Amino acid sequence: MAKQTTSIPTIMKQMGQAARDAAVLLAASSESRRNDALRMAASALQQRRDEVLQANARDLQDAEKQGLGAALLDRLKLDAGRIDAMVQGLLAIADLPDPLGRTLAEWTRPNGLQIQRVAVPLGVIGIIYESRPNVTADAAGLCLKSGNAVILRGGSESLRSNLAIHRCLQDGLKSSGIVPAAVQIVTTTDREAVSCMLSTMGRYLDVVIPRGGRGLVQRVQEEARVPVIGHLEGICHVYLHESADAGIAREVVLNSKMRRTGVCGAAETLLVDRSAADRLLPDVLSALQDANCEIRGDEVVRKVFPSAIGATDQDWSTEYLDAIISVRVVDNIEAAIHHIREYGSAHTECIVAADTSAAERFLDEVDSAIVLHNASTQFADGGEFGMGAEIGIATGRIHARGPVGAEQLTSYKYVVRGSGQVRP
Repeated sequence: MAKQTTSIPTIMKQMGQAARDAAVLLAASSESRRNDALRMAASALQQRRDEVLQANARDLQDAEKQGLGAALLDRLKLDAGRIDAMVQGLLAIADLPDPLGRTLAEWTRPNGLQIQRVAVPLGVIGIIYESRPNVTADAAGLCLKSGNAVILRGGSESLRSNLAIHRCLQDGLKSSGIVPAAVQIVTTTDREAVSCMLSTMGRYLDVVIPRGGRGLVQRVQEEARVPVIGHLEGICHVYLHESADAGIAREVVLNSKMRRTGVCGAAETLLVDRSAADRLLPDVLSALQDANCEIRGDEVVRKVFPSAIGATDQDWSTEYLDAIISVRVVDNIEAAIHHIREYGSAHTECIVAADTSAAERFLDEVDSAIVLHNASTQFADGGEFGMGAEIGIATGRIHARGPVGAEQLTSYKYVVRGSGQVRP
């Protein structure tokens, strides 16, 4: 890479101005043009997959030398299946209804004024992320669909992969006649670029979305001078009610924890009713142990399943992102809900129960972004929700909550039509 001669703040401001200019054009673009760009980007990614895989192999090689953990390496790794998923994600986004121009509400005032609330883009979105190269495609695709310009800043460990994917996205933009500055990527690994996005680019960025580990997200939330959409941690729970079917309990817990341990929707804590512990835990915990999951349990759990190691208070509030699960026996559904309120991160929680009234109570009273009944927490994903893809899971209560897809990347304005009315 050529030696950089322009200062990073200058580069970032230039990118910001280019994005702001592109956002104006993108907001006025037709749905068909944006969809064409997505489909052409998907085609380019399909055709250039070997180039992307080679770039990713070099990133992985360097990451292993630097001693990155297994969870981060898993997030970084691309293979044919994950590239196919990115391609299908872009195509699925293209097939979604246009999130722009929707009339969200309309009414007529007694004086004859006709008022509409209409969906519009947010503007320019800054996305700061770690490890996962697929975020480059998913985030850009969702921003493009929703008429937002985007500035992407991926982690240094995935720079080659991100740049290779970005070239495919640029192919799609150019082929469809959309200004390339609609999707920009920060090419420097210097952390000063992140500092600029958080502190000095308020006139360019309308919102910042972080996606990564606790350290990154916490920094963004604390330092950003623009609104932030995201979540700090994914401390997700599965609760086995006394009425739970044993077979469903086993499969849901195993999948929630072990399908992919490094994703934010992976279950970190298992709760089980005291009255059902002897019936449910041996089979569930044996399945986890057979899958090489470390089990940390309270005293009751260790009596039922002696090979579990002792859990500490810290375990209840830990996001492992690894093959480790903490297990606690609770007295009843009230105690389970209390535990989730005390230790959870408002991300994703599941109840396994045959008793539908108990399930409905859990779904009503647990105030997390996603609550499920008899289904794996790993469904906490925009693609699984039919959104094509997601930029992340939002756990806040302002603007977006849950999977952040194209529709969640819009705001609204009021359009008022009159016939000469003046205010008395």
